[in-house]
Amino acid sequence: MQRIINEPSLVVEDMLKGFERCHKDIIHIDDDNPRVVISNFAKDKKKVGIVTGGGSGHKPAFVGYCGKGMVDAVAVGEIFSSPTAKSFYDCIRAVDQGMGVACLYGNYAGDNMNVKMAMELAEDDDIQVKVVVANDDVASAPKEDIKKRRGVAGEVLMWKVGGAKAEQGATLDEVIRATQKAIDNTRSVGVGLGPCTIPANGKPNFAIAEGTMEFGIGHHGEPGIRIEKLASATEIAKEMVSLVVEDLPFTNGDEVVALVSGLGATPVMEQYIFFDEVAKNLDSLGISVYKSYVGNYFTSLEMNGVTLTLMKVDDELKECMDAEVETMGLTQLRRT
Repeated sequence: MQRIINEPSLVVEDMLKGFERCHKDIIHIDDDNPRVVISNFAKDKKKVGIVTGGGSGHKPAFVGYCGKGMVDAVAVGEIFSSPTAKSFYDCIRAVDQGMGVACLYGNYAGDNMNVKMAMELAEDDDIQVKVVVANDDVASAPKEDIKKRRGVAGEVLMWKVGGAKAEQGATLDEVIRATQKAIDNTRSVGVGLGPCTIPANGKPNFAIAEGTMEFGIGHHGEPGIRIEKLASATEIAKEMVSLVVEDLPFTNGDEVVALVSGLGATPVMEQYIFFDEVAKNLDSLGISVYKSYVGNYFTSLEMNGVTLTLMKVDDELKECMDAEVETMGLTQLRRT
């Protein structure tokens, strides 16, 4: 294992120190809990608070989406592990302004358990908390068991919609409704070409043989649905688009936001090659791309591979996606 680190067991702590030092104009770390990252803009105006959290190793997720117009506070876990209930609770308490808090997170057992406990603590403080749980990964469970699916890169779009809606002055119920609509209309799938190594373990947490790819792999190295011979970008895109489009289903005339994310080791050059093939496939199906994102938006340490996320949009979701945002992971000006 060749890494630019100090102590393998302290990589999260060391990362957070550097993250705060670099992005002190956007975020700060809570004085009482070093695993809570808070937006400097969280209380610029009275609004619904937006909270998320998850394991480390997915940069820029999760802390990279804390800032103006997106997430107000992030609970930080160990690598590939849920944050504690206390960290989720401290996030909720830090951003509540009397309008309630929307907790928007991915569908993982540890997160579900700890968010539930955090909500019970918040209830004792008379803080109203409602949740939306991302389950966009089509490969992680069949459609009839959709509530068992994992949340992956679709969470980025969920946070964008939720943050924008809160900035508009929406009520907690309105934020939850729009954000739930966003994730209900979002589907993702990933393909892995190479494994990753958790620093504290010092060895890859799974194996992918040379010349093969794992279709449907999860962000923590969870097994995919099949292993195939490594194909061209054209063939990979066709297979991934087919799986995602047929699941919702997306249909002729739909407009979508398309997000292609590298998993950590995939050069951005290759991500653009892949996106071009995705766009050509969507064109052939009569599905138009309203807005697109290509880059490392939701990674898995140094895993090699990509994820594809599509979200069907209406006028409300378009407005939320076009809204201004300033975070480390995503910054954009409003479309005119």
